[in-house]
Amino acid sequence: MTDFSHVKGATDTPLYEGTIGDALHKAAHNWPDAPALISCHQNKTLSFSQLLDQSQDFAIGLLALGLQPGDRVGIWAANCVEWTITQFATSLAGLVLVNINPDYRPLELDYALNKVGCKALVLARKSKHADYVEMLEALDAEDRLPMLEVKILIGEEKEASYQAFGEILQNGHGQSRERLERIQSSLKADDPINIQFTSGTTGAPKGATLSHKNILNNAFFTGQAQNLGPKDRLCIPVPLYHCFGMVMGSLACCLHGSCAVFASEKFDAGAVLKTLDQEKCTAVYGVPTMFIAMLDHEDFNSFDLSHLRTGVMAGAPCPIEVMKRVIRDMNMSEVTIGYGMTETSPISFQTAKDDPLDKRVSTVGRVHPHVEVKIIDEQGRTTRRGEKGELCTRGYSVMRGYWNDKEKTKEAIDEDGWMHTGDLAIIDEQGYCDIVGRVKDMLIRGGENIFPREIEDFLFTHPDIAEAQVFGVYDEKYGEEVCAWIRLAPNAHLSAADVKVFCKDQIAHFKVPRYIRFVDSFPMTVTGKIKKNEMRETMNKALAGNGKG
Repeated sequence: MTDFSHVKGATDTPLYEGTIGDALHKAAHNWPDAPALISCHQNKTLSFSQLLDQSQDFAIGLLALGLQPGDRVGIWAANCVEWTITQFATSLAGLVLVNINPDYRPLELDYALNKVGCKALVLARKSKHADYVEMLEALDAEDRLPMLEVKILIGEEKEASYQAFGEILQNGHGQSRERLERIQSSLKADDPINIQFTSGTTGAPKGATLSHKNILNNAFFTGQAQNLGPKDRLCIPVPLYHCFGMVMGSLACCLHGSCAVFASEKFDAGAVLKTLDQEKCTAVYGVPTMFIAMLDHEDFNSFDLSHLRTGVMAGAPCPIEVMKRVIRDMNMSEVTIGYGMTETSPISFQTAKDDPLDKRVSTVGRVHPHVEVKIIDEQGRTTRRGEKGELCTRGYSVMRGYWNDKEKTKEAIDEDGWMHTGDLAIIDEQGYCDIVGRVKDMLIRGGENIFPREIEDFLFTHPDIAEAQVFGVYDEKYGEEVCAWIRLAPNAHLSAADVKVFCKDQIAHFKVPRYIRFVDSFPMTVTGKIKKNEMRETMNKALAGNGKG
């Protein structure tokens, strides 16, 4: 053991050098009739052989529409069978899947589709809180999406200017698979296959570009840490547009022969508990707020969770007491905590079922296989064990880069291949890691990464707002909530309610400031930098005094 905070994962299990298509073919061969996917809210079940068949059919249908390997295909929908079919179909055809947050509004959709040049978009008609077709049509009417040629609506019914998902699936059925097989055989493990938008730690959302090798291997080792196998049923209430859902969930199940289970389109504590009971799930994923919502559900004790064994809690700092309750009250004796980021596919650290209980509930575990991590100080020197610094990751899991953004890629990944995460961490003498904060200004609300600059830039578009500063404040339920301090233009009059109305339907709901304070000036350093830490402390004290902390 070294005295320095520099750790390397085990390498006894070699990295997988195939593609996602190869993995799906292997799963269909090994477990043809075993359930691969159960969507309770759709009342649909697919075996591994059916998932392969439908993914191939949809891939052939996509190619018949004129799409070529390398083209970008967006998907804008909540968790559903069609999401997973699209994920595997695009991989088989060498198309790059672009994950679009279902909570995005027109401005964010416009940015995402144009940033990566999406040629096709698969979308749901609407959700409980949004009409996707209406938003897309508004952008189309203004000719804001010049590169978008194909619009595919999930469902069986065809609409003007839209293809029907079911019809494309049917068109591909029974067709020759020769071209598809030829394309698949030409694909390489290092080819880019997925783009996920992340606010990261600087500026507007960036498209983290991930390869087959990136996400397949991370999925494998994440599943291995939970001892997933063909007898497991993994409930996935986390969104598929995150690595948490599509990599650690869907791909891990494919690689280990486990069944992926969707309880509902979006997280609903009651629906998840019902699904865990009825489907006899052995594992479940979630960010801490999801587990809190399940534990606090009024009917919690009426559900049979005796089949539960494992799962992952990640996406935000995990409160120690919540972990203890999950182990005790949800029967998840082998639950693991994971830490990572989209740019690293995502997991870099994960606890193991045989780790001491105190380490399992208070750290994010030890470094993943084939991953290298160091903690550095402000001068870039590796810290000693137990000393705080910025966490940097290197290895197979580091993304290929931000799509079409060499400058931002260079800022994030140095010449030696180290991904600078922006997270403050400590590695102890046994190699366990504790995440203690963030170097930069990102905040995390209920597992959603939010970058204040994005919200500040939007608020600034209001004619009555002269300046806005956004930051996170403590919140018992979500970990952090969005707070905005606003300086109005001369003679302007705005209320907090006015600001929220301005934000509604323009930016995702989780980015809308919950707390708003109007000020005449901001605390600043001598050199003119805004002191957000001081503002955060002031607000946390004020909210605690009001009983809202």
